[in-house]
Amino acid sequence: MKLELQKGSRSRILAVLVLGVMAVFVVRLFYLQVIQHGYYSNLADNEQIKRLTIPAKRGLIYALDGDKPPVQLVMNETIYTVFADPQTTKDDSKIVDVIRRIAGGNARADLSGLLARKDSRYQILATKITRTQADKIKQEGLRGIGFQQESQRVYPEGSLAAQTLGFVDFSGNGRYGVEGKLNDRLLGRDGLLQSVTDVSDVPLTIGNRNINKPAVDGENIVLSIDRNVQSYVDQALAAGLKRTGATNGSVMVMDPQSGKIMAMANFPTYKPAEFNKVEDGEVFNNGTISKPYEPGSVIKTLTVATGIDKGVITPQSTYVNTDLITIGGEQIRNATKGQTGTITIQHALNWSLNTGMVTVAQRLGDGTSINRSARDIMYDYFYNKFGLGQFSGIELSGEASGIVWSPEALEGNAVRYSNMSFGQGMDLTMVQVCSAFSSIVNGGKYYKPTVLAGVVDTSGTYKPRLTQPLRTTISPSTSAQVKEMTRTARAMVNQGIDRPGYVIGGKTGTSEVPDKNGGYLENETVGTYLGYGGEDAPAYVIMIQVSGKNVLLQGGRDAMPIFADISNWMIDYLKLQPKG
Repeated sequence: MKLELQKGSRSRILAVLVLGVMAVFVVRLFYLQVIQHGYYSNLADNEQIKRLTIPAKRGLIYALDGDKPPVQLVMNETIYTVFADPQTTKDDSKIVDVIRRIAGGNARADLSGLLARKDSRYQILATKITRTQADKIKQEGLRGIGFQQESQRVYPEGSLAAQTLGFVDFSGNGRYGVEGKLNDRLLGRDGLLQSVTDVSDVPLTIGNRNINKPAVDGENIVLSIDRNVQSYVDQALAAGLKRTGATNGSVMVMDPQSGKIMAMANFPTYKPAEFNKVEDGEVFNNGTISKPYEPGSVIKTLTVATGIDKGVITPQSTYVNTDLITIGGEQIRNATKGQTGTITIQHALNWSLNTGMVTVAQRLGDGTSINRSARDIMYDYFYNKFGLGQFSGIELSGEASGIVWSPEALEGNAVRYSNMSFGQGMDLTMVQVCSAFSSIVNGGKYYKPTVLAGVVDTSGTYKPRLTQPLRTTISPSTSAQVKEMTRTARAMVNQGIDRPGYVIGGKTGTSEVPDKNGGYLENETVGTYLGYGGEDAPAYVIMIQVSGKNVLLQGGRDAMPIFADISNWMIDYLKLQPKG
């Protein structure tokens, strides 16, 4: 009986052991197949699925070239990244020798360490190698080595329109100018190539995990910048600064009939292809859009236009000039003395008299003070209609808004508005002033300033972009009168330097520079000239600004000759016809 019990015990023990082992297997299988399913699935994917990003080509940037087709101002150069699959490479020492010998300084430092990472399927060995270098490496027949084609920005025109273009940094993102503002349009969308392979890395043609998503290249943009105009403007600005002793300068040339900008020049400048060599990052900024300043007497053209459009003055309206006028206890004087007595508004514009502009501001109100009604009218024209003190929406990064004080603000008092009437007491950008002035001489149509002329489609066809005026600033009659007034004012200073037979008008501006204490520097001024030229209808508007630390500059003496130089050249370039 005892032996039978023992035999039964052994059977039960064996059965328990067998069941226990089976339970361990079941639990282990459950753990591997259910709980750890994702982990092992990822391992399998890493072994079987090959992924390759197909980089999109960054869009090209073109410039206009007169009557010829647009020319490439920014191009892409094909470069290659060399990568390895450490799990399939053979003879790693040979790979190291070949890459170092051919790629040179573009090879990664620890090539042996990268190849030793056998748990990885992708390691970059060299970057930015040329097609020739890539072909030489391919000829070596190295197993497990692949090549990824990429693009690198090339700027064949050197520093031409540098601040308008901007550049692409080492991470592939656009910075400043068009490259920065339109980065998303230029960038495009990368594609993806994914395939499932067998143990020999041979792609399997069946299955729904294979992906072939083509890259979408970036948009090819055509700038309104004319490379010939830009080139000449660059030369004229450099020569003008050398002649005057100014260290900084900016020029804008705009088509007043469309708002398209034909040239933007800034000095100092740089080469976009060598942006990493620039020591002062300030040079990246486009002064025509990013540096508000008090433009001075060029704003008198807007004040006169406002007065004529509201019907409170005509060019022949008179006032008594004593070279002094008092507003809110503050005395405002003329820079040019001696034009005293009863004179016309035209005479005041000719001689750039501050008292004349303050008188216009007064007449917008009750005739004797710059009251709230007068300030409301000036603000409506300056801010709402002419677009001063607000973003223009130009397609360039780094635009500043500037400041035009509202009459509702504490700073928007009568004294402030008296200064605004002759171009001080507010901060404006050149693009704002140039766009406003263009509307004054083109019949009263305000166009949004733009540097885009169109696109080049995938077939290489240029598709121009049409522009439409955003709003009306002044009446055609007012425009005609102010245009004639500026022509008369220019005749006072041109000294026979303009081409005869053409309609050329403009206005000088000499402005003080604010200091940190709320006053103005005594040893520094900014010179500005703003004018137009062409046949009966203006074909171009040119704005010049010159400045320098501790330098006294004048609009008539220092900026105006640069305008005349560019204006005379534009007449020839555009083949404008003189009057008989």
